[in-house]
Amino acid sequence: MRKEKDSMGDMQIPDDAYYGAQTQRAVENFPISGITISKSMIQALGKIKRSAAIVNHELGLLDDDRKNAIVQAADEIIEGKLDSQFPVDIYQTGSGTSSNMNCNEILSNRASEIMGGKIGAKDPVHPNDHVNLGQSSNDVIPTAIHIAANTMLEEELIPALQNLANELDKKATAFSDIVKIGRTHLQDATPITLGQEFSGYAQMVKNGIKRIQNAQGFLSELALGGTAVGTGINTKAQFGTHMAKEITRFTGITFVEASNHFEAQGAQDAAVETSGALKTVAVSLSKIANDIRWLGSGPRAGLGELILPAVQPGSSIMPGKTNPVICEAMIQACAQVIGNDLAITIGGQGGVFELNLMLPLIAHNLTNSITILSNGTIVFTEKLIIGLKANKEKCAGYIEGSLAMCTSLAPVIGYDKAADIAYKAYNSGKTVREIAIEENVLDKDKLNELLDPLSMTKPSK
Repeated sequence: MRKEKDSMGDMQIPDDAYYGAQTQRAVENFPISGITISKSMIQALGKIKRSAAIVNHELGLLDDDRKNAIVQAADEIIEGKLDSQFPVDIYQTGSGTSSNMNCNEILSNRASEIMGGKIGAKDPVHPNDHVNLGQSSNDVIPTAIHIAANTMLEEELIPALQNLANELDKKATAFSDIVKIGRTHLQDATPITLGQEFSGYAQMVKNGIKRIQNAQGFLSELALGGTAVGTGINTKAQFGTHMAKEITRFTGITFVEASNHFEAQGAQDAAVETSGALKTVAVSLSKIANDIRWLGSGPRAGLGELILPAVQPGSSIMPGKTNPVICEAMIQACAQVIGNDLAITIGGQGGVFELNLMLPLIAHNLTNSITILSNGTIVFTEKLIIGLKANKEKCAGYIEGSLAMCTSLAPVIGYDKAADIAYKAYNSGKTVREIAIEENVLDKDKLNELLDPLSMTKPSK
């Protein structure tokens, strides 16, 4: 153990730790969940500190050697080489100061080591004076949330959803000539093609992508430059603009300085809106997964219109049983995203005057939602949708026996007469066609024309 001190006194730090006294104090103060900040947030902090060193150097506030050492150390954070050095629980000070200082201390010690200094000495690179120069936890953590979320959306979730939409479109085309019974209220309804059903699923996913992209516009605004309360005290006027440009250059994703720093630090509306979009996507994916789960139910005593890929044994007691496990995993992930959204919404209400005090909670739940939606969507696409098949015989078999077939008769013979035929078919166990023929309601050619299932899947000419 080595001894370090912060403004409150001495602390004992593990010899192999790059972090310092403030981090160790936070570890001891917040033994709450055992969950530390996400990898995406760690990388975002690394990107901020890297960019700050470059910008402060450009502004004449940091010399070459310190700038280069901080950039090298920050690159190691971004590459994941120092993940183990972030031990602070997510349930900590609401501003995320402990995590910001955790990063500052790591970079101070690692950069000092690179420059030949001693770990723990805060020399030649100081965590506050050099690494945190021009910044406050109050603008760093909101910025990290935006960088982490926007990057994950751009690089992970949107590509995963686009691939899913593409595969659903392929299924819509492949299933375009398969007529099946529609269902409303879990009861038989008029015919639909399986392709039409899947085209609806594809559109839901495409709409979800648009909702996420709309939210990205607000996520692109960064709070950096506002420092403590949004006024920009202790930083240069150009700092926020230069930081946004440098982060854009480094990440390849467009970021800009917040149009109003008081909004950017006093609220977390962009995160709340993004979470709302993610919740909507989760609701969509849950519906799609649940529909497919039901349509593939059976194989002997269910609906059985779809044949789901068998990916693993489904029972420890029933040999040969397979279950819709990919659908179930997707539905569970979606439920968690919906739960996360409530936590983020409550977190958004943590904005008190010039600072939101639930930033770590928002960061954790938002990045978790993006992660599980991204991974869940990839698995859902690759292990289920691509290998999904239609049971044409089962789809066709339900059509002729459906009482909803009488719907196409109503415009010709009237609603009441069509309803009477449906009731007689139900009570006798016969088909609508059989009862209509028995009662000679129409000539056979006209009856066959009206009762053609495919013609029922589109408007009348």
